[in-house]
Amino acid sequence: MWLYYTRLAWLSLKRHPLLSLLMSGAIALGIGAAMTTITINYLMSADPIPEKSDRLFYVQLDNWSPNEPYDEPNEPPDQLTYTDATALKAQAPAQLQTAMAQSGGVIEPQGLGKEPFLARLRLTHNDFFSMFNSPFLYGQGWSDSADETGDRSIVLSKSANEEIFAGENSVGRTVRLEGKEFRVVGVLDEWVLKPRFYDVTTGAFNEMEDAYLPFKLKETMELPNSGNTNCWKMPEGEGFKSFLTSECVNFQFWAQLDSTQAKQEYMSFLNAYVEEQKKLGRFPRPLNNRLTDVMGWMEHENVVDDDAEVMMYLSLMFLAVCLLNTIGLLLTKFSFKTGEIALRRAVGATRMQLYQQQFVETVLIGIAGGIGGLILAALGLLGIEYLYGEQVNDLASLNLPLLGIGILLAIISSVLAGAYPTWRTCRIPPASQLKSE
Repeated sequence: MWLYYTRLAWLSLKRHPLLSLLMSGAIALGIGAAMTTITINYLMSADPIPEKSDRLFYVQLDNWSPNEPYDEPNEPPDQLTYTDATALKAQAPAQLQTAMAQSGGVIEPQGLGKEPFLARLRLTHNDFFSMFNSPFLYGQGWSDSADETGDRSIVLSKSANEEIFAGENSVGRTVRLEGKEFRVVGVLDEWVLKPRFYDVTTGAFNEMEDAYLPFKLKETMELPNSGNTNCWKMPEGEGFKSFLTSECVNFQFWAQLDSTQAKQEYMSFLNAYVEEQKKLGRFPRPLNNRLTDVMGWMEHENVVDDDAEVMMYLSLMFLAVCLLNTIGLLLTKFSFKTGEIALRRAVGATRMQLYQQQFVETVLIGIAGGIGGLILAALGLLGIEYLYGEQVNDLASLNLPLLGIGILLAIISSVLAGAYPTWRTCRIPPASQLKSE
């Protein structure tokens, strides 16, 4: 029976091709606009590390001015000082934890025709690679002793390894960075985090780093700051070491805590640490330490911009307008079929059978509108990628779940649009219609 209804629906659509095209087009416009913004919001807010996002915690300590909070109403700084970052790494009771900061430096590839380039650097500890599930193509991270001594070890990204060593296994070879020789201990495989949640302060959708270095090199090589550096009072003295011992915040800190008890113990340590620092004249504000998991931290830092959410709601409203237009068109189309419907009622068809026939027709309209809408959405995402470039790489694309959502949304939309016209048409008394015929 359903195959028969499908054949009738197809013949009905062919009988009024322009009207059918207008209805599918209206749905396609609404679906295209909605799916473009839904895709961007969905991928921006997706869990970037679902297997452990509830066990990775961002650490905040409130070392800010006694006269005002870092941010209203009573928010602690979104980064740590160098003093606190190094102290937590050395003393805090997490099995895996890492301080980190972004920097930059010039890499000088060896060989003819290879030009120096400015590399994005991530200063961190070797726990970084285990905590964030970094995939290795060759080698591994550096040793614990390299963290302690500031050994000149380096882990390269896949793209940097291709630039410097033409993609070969470079473990054990040397790289010249900022005029010094570094030994390659590992090369990462293709690794893209969108959003790059571990450092949203420098841009959640920025490119991944070109190379990773032991955190202590920040001090021994006096590597420059990248990203946001905020101070509530000026460093006491001049020079790089004065900055490192100041109350300026420029460093991120993450800890992996695998149980509720571990989290409670870690928070107790943070509170005790701050109390000790208060005795030294630091941390003038009341205790205000925070441990925030991955999804909570992304929400706190507004990774999904408010403007993007507003655009999504506006596009859904536009979809509703398109559905209202589709309802009007369906009323017009079904008015042409009142004689056919009355005849079918007269020969014994039930209202439920007529509902089913019209339901199949609206579903076909929805499928056509959905396919057209997904094509428009793909074109819209290409336009966004063209406008914003690398910043939205891997965000402006439709994956299989989103394709399914688009088709499902189109079918539901068409069925909702067709519910009232179908009900109204099937309620017409057949006797009056046959008499007029």
